[in-house]
Amino acid sequence: MPLSICILGLSITSSWGNGHATTFRGLVRELANLGHRVTFLERDVPWYADNRDKPEPEGCATHLYASLDELKAKHVADVRDADLVIVGSYVPDGVEVGRWVQKTAAGIAAFYDIDTPVTLAKLGRGDHEYIAPEIMPGYDLYLSFTGGPTLRKIEREYGVPMARALYCSVDPDLYYPEPETPVKWDLGYLGTYSDDRQPTLEKLLIEPARRAPECRFVVAGPQYPDSIQWPENVERIDHCPPADHRAFYNAQRFTLNVTRADMIRAGYSPSVRLFEAAACGTPILSDWWEGLYTLFEPGREIVTAETADEARAVLEDMPAEEARAMGERARQKVLSAHTAGHRAKELVTAYEEARAEKDARGDVRLVPSEAQA
Repeated sequence: MPLSICILGLSITSSWGNGHATTFRGLVRELANLGHRVTFLERDVPWYADNRDKPEPEGCATHLYASLDELKAKHVADVRDADLVIVGSYVPDGVEVGRWVQKTAAGIAAFYDIDTPVTLAKLGRGDHEYIAPEIMPGYDLYLSFTGGPTLRKIEREYGVPMARALYCSVDPDLYYPEPETPVKWDLGYLGTYSDDRQPTLEKLLIEPARRAPECRFVVAGPQYPDSIQWPENVERIDHCPPADHRAFYNAQRFTLNVTRADMIRAGYSPSVRLFEAAACGTPILSDWWEGLYTLFEPGREIVTAETADEARAVLEDMPAEEARAMGERARQKVLSAHTAGHRAKELVTAYEEARAEKDARGDVRLVPSEAQA
């Protein structure tokens, strides 16, 4: 039966400086292809307004709102009447948005944590920027970019009735190999600057670039400080919009996957860039984290490195034919399990489980005023 789904997310119209937009774009499109009706509500903020690369995404009705008061005044019916309402991580005023959704929604109220390890670390510090312990039991369903033991931790420590993994995904119609694309770089990286990713980037790309001046490297993404001393053979691209990602990956001999420290500690936290690169058939060099082997087979579908010497050895020692075969095996793995179409079906399954659980407990939701911190 078709569902009415309302998503309140960080952004779907702008991919500038965030990985949320591409996730939501693929998910809502595939939900629409399954016959579901999706409304997306996005806070109108200047930094996305100035970088809106997809103002009218396909698969959903998109509405911008200027404030929490405007959201409550204009979109109460969207939330009240939906079968499933999803609040995303990093939504401005996320705690108050969550309180309102839990009190207003007649259907299933869910939280979609695209930043789960970061969220849990923030909660541990008493930082309640977009979610707080007292409202977590009020969500019927907690969807998470992180799987593994973290799901049980969320249920056990925060009283969430049900936590399910809903990993990031890739659109195979947008990401695929282009053998005719000339290779410009031996190793590239795509990602916004992050303090906790930078040491790994230094170790696995910048230092190898210093040691291999004959190779070509590239780092694409915004917000890198001017204080970074880039070797001459490292090209910098300030922003690579999603429309250019496929060409960017296809122009690399290897691509680097770097994981944030909180996500390494949690494990089971793949990034969307990992799946994008794999879908393009680009061989991936990655840092290692628990759970990586549940997604790709190390040494066969992906290669890992912990030091600059190991990274350089991959670039210098792996034969081109072996690298291409590894990239193709990773691509087939993604096509079999990690597309946006897979995630849309998984979301519907999670909704059905949460609906059945809610019916079994008498359709009662623990709203914020009743929740215990």
